[in-house]
Amino acid sequence: MVDEAGDVAERRIREAGHRLVGRELIPDDPAMLREALNRALGRGDVDVVIFTGGTGISPRDLTIETLRPFFDKELEGFGEILRQVSFQRIGAAALLTRATAGVVSGRLVLCLPGSPDAVETGLEVFMGELPHAVFIARG
Repeated sequence: MVDEAGDVAERRIREAGHRLVGRELIPDDPAMLREALNRALGRGDVDVVIFTGGTGISPRDLTIETLRPFFDKELEGFGEILRQVSFQRIGAAALLTRATAGVVSGRLVLCLPGSPDAVETGLEVFMGELPHAVFIARG
């Protein structure tokens, strides 16, 4: 199965000089999303977990509803800025994403749209602040 959004995320992570320690392609299934989050959080070498897809408004888009309850803190500003930047690029279609980020057990969790362009935009928005955000989230 092709995962263009994941390919973009991996490329951006590596280009920024960060280390990718795992990657999975899972369906829009709440149990599988929870399991993937728990696997990532169970590793000692993970500072950031990125999910792509499932942030829209279709009935099968369940990433936000599934992962938000795990957030110790939500970073609402991330979604707001992503939508603002996206609006400048693609217009009102930017309103259709519910992308967000949060902190879970001292780790950052980013919930990005499944569109490769939106992943590019989301990581562009967050990447400059990533080291500082990881430092703060870890306490």
